[in-house]
Amino acid sequence: MPVHQYSDPFEEQLSTALHAAGGTFDSPAALVAAGRARGDRMRLRRRTAIAGGAAGLALVGVGGALLVPWGGKPTPAPSSVAASGSAKPVHSRDDMVDTLQQLLPEGEFRSTEVRGTGDKLPPLVAGVFDDGKGEGSVSVGLGRIPADAGEIDPSTAVMPCPEGEQTVLDSCRTELLSDGSALTVYQGYEYPDRRENLRSWGADLVTPAGQHVSVSEWNAAAEKGKPVTRPEPPLTTRQLKTLAAASEWRRIADAIPAEGKKPVSPSGSSARPAEMAGWLILRKLTLLLPKGLETVRNGSQETGYGYLVVDDGKGASLVQVNVQPDMSDVADELYGSNAETLSDGTRVATKQGPGEKGGAGVVMWTVDTMRKDGMRVVVSAFNAAEQDKAATRAKPALTIGQLRAIALSPRWQATED
Repeated sequence: MPVHQYSDPFEEQLSTALHAAGGTFDSPAALVAAGRARGDRMRLRRRTAIAGGAAGLALVGVGGALLVPWGGKPTPAPSSVAASGSAKPVHSRDDMVDTLQQLLPEGEFRSTEVRGTGDKLPPLVAGVFDDGKGEGSVSVGLGRIPADAGEIDPSTAVMPCPEGEQTVLDSCRTELLSDGSALTVYQGYEYPDRRENLRSWGADLVTPAGQHVSVSEWNAAAEKGKPVTRPEPPLTTRQLKTLAAASEWRRIADAIPAEGKKPVSPSGSSARPAEMAGWLILRKLTLLLPKGLETVRNGSQETGYGYLVVDDGKGASLVQVNVQPDMSDVADELYGSNAETLSDGTRVATKQGPGEKGGAGVVMWTVDTMRKDGMRVVVSAFNAAEQDKAATRAKPALTIGQLRAIALSPRWQATED
């Protein structure tokens, strides 16, 4: 299969544990990559590309009014419009903007991207906030981890603080709140080499009910492409914690359509098949790994992608997975005459060759599969921890056979782990 016929989401290296995800926490770099991958897919389909903003995040929840400690005003419950039938209420884009504006400290907020619970991707509000000390970028993304009552362990689902040597974060702390929720608050940089002094701070919260909230901020008007406008992002760690824990978000998260079901718009029409959440991909990949591998770090984007860096004692090795629904219409373009077709109709293509990001001596092994229903699962492994850095070992930590077993696992078609 020619290299150009599939999209590699690692258009940029994900930051290390700054954007690592135990749940639905997204790296801006990964989200930019997701936009490019989505563009590739839409071009293959010969359809108009779906816009997926670089600030897009998938995370969490709401409750009642909260008096924030830094002078914000109590926020009333967001208004909602009931969908047809017994569908859950739909929280509009205006609800997202109004909620964030009420919870922010005194200042001016201008939204740049917004999604409500009726949109195809999870709820998001992102924009530029100025408290009089310079513009900063702030975003809140919401999501919901599907599970039966009592099944969620927030401490394992929340974004983990990195262990061992870490050059990206200045600080990171995970704590359990009185209601059983787990909260990680971190301070770091957008780029591992700290160029431009572009700081990236945030908070990631998971509740026992599976509600997931992620707050991110930068000391520039955007997480990339804008000059630094202030020494630090506008919200302190205390303010990040309070904003992420605000009960208002949880109510909105509860209205997100269940994983594996098509979102229903206020008009009652169904959207295209939902893409798998990044946190769920990461969980499935972790469960499918062969024994004897230590996970060094991990990460995921909002939907469709997750990665692990593993070590079997012979050096770090990057393993990444892409999951795309409803790709049957481009199957013939993706899988050539050399592709294998299994008895159940699944197509399988294998590729072994040099890496694509310029790292010295880096090789990339890939197994690309598509089920009869159009679900595409692509699993790749590298002999390096990062594609644009030098190889750390002779071969990837996983064999082609192991990659194949992961890609063909029925676990990918299950709505839960």
